[in-house]
Amino acid sequence: MIDLYSWTTPNGRKVSILLEELGVDYVAHSIDISKGEQFAPAFLEIAPNNRIPAIVDNETGMRLMETGAIMMYLSDKYQRFGCEGEEHWRMVEWLMWQMGGLGPMFGQVHHFVKYNPGKSAYAEERFSTEAHRLYKVLETRLSGRDYVAGRWQGQYTIADMAIWPWVSRFDWQQVDLKAYPNVLDWYLRIAERPAVQRGYRQPKDVGDIPLP
Repeated sequence: MIDLYSWTTPNGRKVSILLEELGVDYVAHSIDISKGEQFAPAFLEIAPNNRIPAIVDNETGMRLMETGAIMMYLSDKYQRFGCEGEEHWRMVEWLMWQMGGLGPMFGQVHHFVKYNPGKSAYAEERFSTEAHRLYKVLETRLSGRDYVAGRWQGQYTIADMAIWPWVSRFDWQQVDLKAYPNVLDWYLRIAERPAVQRGYRQPKDVGDIPLP
């Protein structure tokens, strides 16, 4: 049994989607970051950085924070949604791309464009421009491919699961996915997966997956 401590954010949904895809037993615990619950001492013992998500694997005693580490741990433990050989590192490459670029930059767009519009025209333009650059990078990568890693047309991996929840907030970014047809096809292909639909609703159901 795995305890997942999470909230309804792209980072949180990465792990709940993976757990649903794996089909393993887990319990999702809500950590409402709008109420500061991530600063509770009990959560700090699991996640010293006070960020969701975090897991406790009750089979092994492993406690982990940081989505990249959690996803790689679960993929390795259950031997699913990874790649072999050189493609393993290609998958890790795109997982790191999400963690180091796509997530942080999209997060800044959400902060300035959605939550604080008009406070800094410079920041809105800076981060929106970078978001579109990253969409173009993903659009190019998905040309002739179904997924971002794996041989030939690719295979569905934790890299896709990490990127997809951030793209699911395209409306927060004021991005028209139809301008990126490869990304749009990939997005819809993943959105149709029952496990993704279940994971999207953890740890709290806040509505359906956004569709362009």
